Amino acid sequence: MTPQTPSDSPRLGLYVHWPFCVAKCPYCDFNSHVRAQIDQPDWRAAYLHALDSEAARLAAHGAKRPLASIFFGGGTPSLMEPATTAAIIEAAERLFGFEGGIEITLEANPNSAEAARFAGFRSAGVNRVSLGVQAFDDASLKFLGRAHNAAEAQGAIDLALKNFPRMSFDLIYARPGQTLADWQRELDLALAYGTSHLSLYQLTIEKGTPFFAAYKRGEFALPNEDDAAALFEMTQARLGAAGLAAYEISNHARPGEESRHNLIYWRSDDYIGVGPGAHGRLTLGGQTFATLRKHKPEDWLAQLGKDGLGVMEDAMVNPTERLSEMLMMGLRLTEPIPRARFLRIAGDQPEAALDQRRLRRLIDGGFLTLDANGLSSTAEGRQRLNAVLGDLLS
Repeated sequence: MTPQTPSDSPRLGLYVHWPFCVAKCPYCDFNSHVRAQIDQPDWRAAYLHALDSEAARLAAHGAKRPLASIFFGGGTPSLMEPATTAAIIEAAERLFGFEGGIEITLEANPNSAEAARFAGFRSAGVNRVSLGVQAFDDASLKFLGRAHNAAEAQGAIDLALKNFPRMSFDLIYARPGQTLADWQRELDLALAYGTSHLSLYQLTIEKGTPFFAAYKRGEFALPNEDDAAALFEMTQARLGAAGLAAYEISNHARPGEESRHNLIYWRSDDYIGVGPGAHGRLTLGGQTFATLRKHKPEDWLAQLGKDGLGVMEDAMVNPTERLSEMLMMGLRLTEPIPRARFLRIAGDQPEAALDQRRLRRLIDGGFLTLDANGLSSTAEGRQRLNAVLGDLLS
């Protein structure tokens, strides 16, 4: 089944955040927590309570509709018991209903990839798995703080291919000392598996992470701008030639194999966020609301007992913010932001919704394209998207 055709009617996805990890990776700025023990039945009950509350809230606004996708992210969702996953999926179907061909993705780390657990997740209803491989050599995996080695990564890919009809895995490039030849070998190995989707991310240094402090102390250096650009360009060329063209800055897929859940984010559709630190965007009564749950697992549980949602923030997104979000997400894609979406979110066509002088400058510079289909970024624009957005939205 191919992903949705962009329209002016937002679809609905569900993001389930499982916040627990075996260890915290030094580059990670996600909401993840290391806990010695997790009471799975209690957590299962908490997620079911949160889902029930969200369904009631959407129903009260006439906004409840079938789910197009479910994504179990984290943290390390593969540490979840398959019975917990099954209970959440069953509750989601009962409360919301499913669109035909719903995509249900679970993130997994190679070190927690066991045949019995993968079979259990498949039986629970998961039909797509996303593996956090990150690298195919042991030295890089050690630098990245990963708990698996290269052999475990390759074994996990083989196991995922046997258990799930669809799968993807992540790799991180532009690592310290990495050459074009090094990355070419890793890409060749990745492509040899014949998977229909790959996520390939340049290593970035995020504030608040151990890597940020180490980088500031000069403990390692990243490739310079020219070398990083060469790695990016080689990635696009190699994957495109193999039939996995980029449909988003860091994501490559065969036609029809794009991540349907991530397209919900990039196409400015609606999504429910359940679990500690989970974000959501919901259209209620004609207004868009940004939802944010309590970050710390224990705090989320405590707040969930009070309001049924574990909410830290429920704020209306004003039209200017919504327009900015649409551009920041939508211009990551190779497809255009359709004119119907501009009408839905900005209330006008791009020619009227955006500053014409800046827009024309970016079009003339070869960074954006505007036509009857809508507004899109060029290959040059996507490679420099932060600068393009800074100019367009300033």
